[in-house]
Amino acid sequence: MYRVAKASEYLVITGVGIRDIKLAKKGWVLPGQSCTVFDLSPVNYTFEVQAMSAEKLPFILPAVFTIGPRVDDDGSLLRYAKLLSSHDKLSHHVKELVQGIIEGETRVLAASMTMEDIFRGTKSFKQEVFEKVQLELNQFGLLIYNANVKQLVDVAGHEYFSYLGQKTQMEAANQAKVDVAEAKMKGEVGAKLREGQTQQNAAKIDAETKIISTQRHGEGVKEDIKVKTEVKVFENEREAVVAEANSELAKKKAMWAQTAQVAEVEATKAVALREAELQREVERMNALTRTEKLKAEFLSKASVEYETKVQEANWELYRKQKAAEAILFEKEKEAEAQKALAEAAYFSRQQAAEAELFAKKKEAEGLLAIGQAQGVYLRTLLDALGGNYTNLRDYLMINSGMFQEIAKTNAEAIRGLQPKISIWSNGTDGSDGGGGMKDVAGAYKMLPPLFKTVHEQTGMLPPAWMGTLSDKSS
Repeated sequence: MYRVAKASEYLVITGVGIRDIKLAKKGWVLPGQSCTVFDLSPVNYTFEVQAMSAEKLPFILPAVFTIGPRVDDDGSLLRYAKLLSSHDKLSHHVKELVQGIIEGETRVLAASMTMEDIFRGTKSFKQEVFEKVQLELNQFGLLIYNANVKQLVDVAGHEYFSYLGQKTQMEAANQAKVDVAEAKMKGEVGAKLREGQTQQNAAKIDAETKIISTQRHGEGVKEDIKVKTEVKVFENEREAVVAEANSELAKKKAMWAQTAQVAEVEATKAVALREAELQREVERMNALTRTEKLKAEFLSKASVEYETKVQEANWELYRKQKAAEAILFEKEKEAEAQKALAEAAYFSRQQAAEAELFAKKKEAEGLLAIGQAQGVYLRTLLDALGGNYTNLRDYLMINSGMFQEIAKTNAEAIRGLQPKISIWSNGTDGSDGGGGMKDVAGAYKMLPPLFKTVHEQTGMLPPAWMGTLSDKSS
């Protein structure tokens, strides 16, 4: 029988001669084959999905989905024909399948978002729901042609959205009141504001001038400190490089010493082996010579003496071989001991060099950190003092106790001197009586205390023609 499908239909043919299923718009249905017709028209599914946000607040998501088989993909049509073509699109089975997918994906997505995110980002929330639902419907060969999510609805007993709307209305009313009050305030403050702005602008210009002057001075000080810090860092880096070079040189010297010792030991061992071989060859030649001599001189003596000499020669050779082996063994042990000592010395030097290098690196890092910290400390103090270098110097001298040290040093310097202090006075009371002779009388009255002080501090007496000192202290 020849079958032809309508424009919105497809034929699904199975049976003899067909391995799995065959999709066609028209074709022969042979004996032993079965043909089923399924409709491609999309269908509307209306749901009210109950979900819960991350704050455990329930809400209802009314949605209308237009879903049907995907006609632009042969693989999707095959999946739909196998899984759902035997059911009517409006059947309870298909509706539960689609509803379960939509509700599951919506709940999972809503559980990861707050109610505020869902309400403010409704468009992005709907888009994510559509994408995740479509991803699940792909395995059934279905396509979302259209989807419409209505306004989110509160669940009875959880009126979040209604309260949120009331909150928005109250905020708008309060904002209107604030705007009215602000307009009145602007009218009353306008005149004062203009007058104040004139004074503020003048003061601002004066302040900016002072700030720019202070900034210039501070930038000069900062550049000086920066240059000194960079010089110190460069010196520390050079010291670290020198220390590293010394360490590499020490390693190479130790390696060369080890190589020389190994070569010396190997040469000694080779000499000992060669001496043993030559000695053995000499002994063998001596034995042969003695044997020939015995044969020539004592041919009449039977092989007894010959065998005796041979045994003696063999015994002597064996003894010397064992002695050579003992010497060789002793030399090998000495070489191993020297090698172990060289390795121990090399390891010790290596560890000492690494420790010294590590200490130098840490010292350089410490100096660098101290310099950086001191630079930050000085910059902070200088900024706090408005860039005044004189105030910074005075603060550092007071904070470090320099004035106390100066006072202590001066006190130590004059300790034990016991200075004598004399106060000279001509005895006048400040009146103008006496006329011009008063100054001459005052000078003469000053001479005795002067001579007394010179005598006490230097031991010198005035000339006889000038007078003598009495024993009285007055």
